[in-house]
Amino acid sequence: MVRMPIVWIARMALACCVLAATASAQGPLPGTEALDASTDFAVEMVAGINTWLTRETETARNARGNHWAFDVTDVAAHAAKRAHLRTIIGANDPRLPATVEAPAPFNGTALIAQSETLKVYAMRWPVFRNVYGEGLLLEPVAPARGTIIVLPDCDEVPEAWAGVNSPLAPEQQTARILAEQGYRVVVPVLLNRADTWSGDPAVRYTNQPHREFVYRPAYELGHHIIGLEVQKIEALVEWSAAQGIGPVGLYGYGEGGLIAFYTAALNENVAATVVSGYFGPREGLWQEPIYRNVWDLLRVFGDAEIARLVLPRTLIVEAVETPRIDGPPQTEGRSGAAPGRIAPLDLPAVQAEFVRAQSIAGAHLAALQFFAPAARGAQESLTALLTAMGNTVPTAPATVLQVTGTLEDPNARMQRQVQQAVDYTQALLEGAATRRADYWKEADMTSLETFAPAQAVYRQRFHEEAIGALPPATEAVLAFTAPAFETETVVGYHVKLPVYDTVFAYGLLLVPKNIAPEERRPVIVCQHGLEGRPAEVSDPTIDSHYYHSFGYRLAELGYITFAPQNPYIGKDDFRVLQRKANPLKLSLFSFIVRQHERILEWLKTQPNVDPARMAFYGLSYGGKTAMRVPAILPGYCLSICSGDFNEWIWKNCSTKSAYSYVFTGEYEMFEFNLGNTFNYAEMSWLMAPRPFMVERGHDDGVAPDTQVAYEYARTRYTYTKLGHADKTELEFFNGPHTINGVGTFAFLQKQLGYPALP
Repeated sequence: MVRMPIVWIARMALACCVLAATASAQGPLPGTEALDASTDFAVEMVAGINTWLTRETETARNARGNHWAFDVTDVAAHAAKRAHLRTIIGANDPRLPATVEAPAPFNGTALIAQSETLKVYAMRWPVFRNVYGEGLLLEPVAPARGTIIVLPDCDEVPEAWAGVNSPLAPEQQTARILAEQGYRVVVPVLLNRADTWSGDPAVRYTNQPHREFVYRPAYELGHHIIGLEVQKIEALVEWSAAQGIGPVGLYGYGEGGLIAFYTAALNENVAATVVSGYFGPREGLWQEPIYRNVWDLLRVFGDAEIARLVLPRTLIVEAVETPRIDGPPQTEGRSGAAPGRIAPLDLPAVQAEFVRAQSIAGAHLAALQFFAPAARGAQESLTALLTAMGNTVPTAPATVLQVTGTLEDPNARMQRQVQQAVDYTQALLEGAATRRADYWKEADMTSLETFAPAQAVYRQRFHEEAIGALPPATEAVLAFTAPAFETETVVGYHVKLPVYDTVFAYGLLLVPKNIAPEERRPVIVCQHGLEGRPAEVSDPTIDSHYYHSFGYRLAELGYITFAPQNPYIGKDDFRVLQRKANPLKLSLFSFIVRQHERILEWLKTQPNVDPARMAFYGLSYGGKTAMRVPAILPGYCLSICSGDFNEWIWKNCSTKSAYSYVFTGEYEMFEFNLGNTFNYAEMSWLMAPRPFMVERGHDDGVAPDTQVAYEYARTRYTYTKLGHADKTELEFFNGPHTINGVGTFAFLQKQLGYPALP
């Protein structure tokens, strides 16, 4: 370490109003508490946020009553809750008219098996343009008493449950058993957990389950694999109800139980439902497969609350072992899937959630029934279902279905279903720009004066709906500091700032030694990227090929700099935070925003800081931060996005581009419904007319130059229309994913007026 000269120490000790004015480099900054700098602040930060989220998840369960403080008979209030559930699972799309047809490969000859009492057909039905549901139809020879839609777990084929060349014992062939009671039975196909078609031959294949491969782009575009499949079942419900032959019931097991449960909650044409192998507490949702992740779910809904939406119609919970899933497929040569498991049955936990459902059922308590049989499809569950549909029927003797037609390869059918779902997400991507334009139609960008009121509204929407807004910091603005390093020109300090009881901000503060006692200088907040640390940005002895000590270089030029530790570090440790946060209508950036808010609050109190000139400059994930945090916090007077700016929605949703996060292990990247609301240009509009710059290396693998230039053109167009074309720049340089520090340093000097221009 280079020691500060004694003469300098003595002179600075007399100027207590100066940031660098510590008597020596051995103590904390004036007005702060001493900090033990031996801690690994990154690890402590991630752990503290995790503790906060774990506690808040439990708190949310107890606080849900605030969202349900209305009578169980209040139809309008329940309709509003259904609308909210539809939104967060992306089940709001208008469907095609409900019809049923033979699937194309069968050329209209769909009869595949029959007995004296039943006929079994392959069938499909239109849902959206180029999206069909597929499955089997079991039609009784006698007039049907009603319709029951039977949803096996997604890894099981309809033929097994229908008794067509089935490996299952007769008592497990639930679809056939129900058909023998005189009901028309439909057995749909759900996307399974294999990874066979999770990828693109021109890019690569991943080990993501098919459900995850569809979930990723759908989630970014305000949709969901859950919502897609619910709407497939709703199309069947409407078709069945239109036949006028009796009530419609649902039986679902495993993933089929989830889809049946949500369908029953949303569609009041369903008379009775059995949920088998799914119902239970959802506080551990973050541990389940990511294709079950639902934005804002746990703040409003647990399974008990969803059960309330089914009432007064019958809901039968069959507590049985669910399919055991220990993680994604382990296919050699493939990677990228998110971790997630489906745990074995925890019967006491399921019973406790059912008791919660009973406690909020009010006058409809009798509509809830619970069984815990040894296996799914138990006679008492099926009898309860049939009774609720108006029939008490003894179990019929088992019949043997004879295959009389062509059985399609289930793999070909699954490939078709996966491809249709993927293509549906790409059609949504193609229309995203139009939907964003419609979302922004309230903003009058004729001038800054006309735009400012709408800008404030959209900024709030971005914070609350896209990022997720945490409450303001609960801890006082108090800093803990310790010396970090010292050179001939700069003094560095560790700074820790409490935000909530277990959440804090931390970073390295660099103070030039040549600050005059009454002088106020600009601050540049210099942000590291994924898995980074403040020292890589600020320590001149660390030669990072990404950062090139740009925080220190700026401090040598005379700027005060601060390099925060952001919590995107620790691989799955931090990605778990995103999984825990999303069901609470929060994200990793919910915490990052409040951390930076606290950093700005504290910096404003420092005597040599100019509070009107606090700028942000971040690379990679730090560039991702540069797009989101200054868009929300006007305290940042300027933002520079390095190595990240691009057509962000395309990057998160394309299933055809090697640049896309659909193919990678960064499963935390996807932000619900962002594609319909805020791309990177729209985020930059929230900063206007504050200066905004993009730094882009031609060889940066984040995105091609064309996508960067395309999206930036939308930024520049708006700045120009608002009369501030001079406040935005894009610098291309001949280099990789790195800080270039040429055009950006000149931009800082020009926009901040420091160092003084000649």
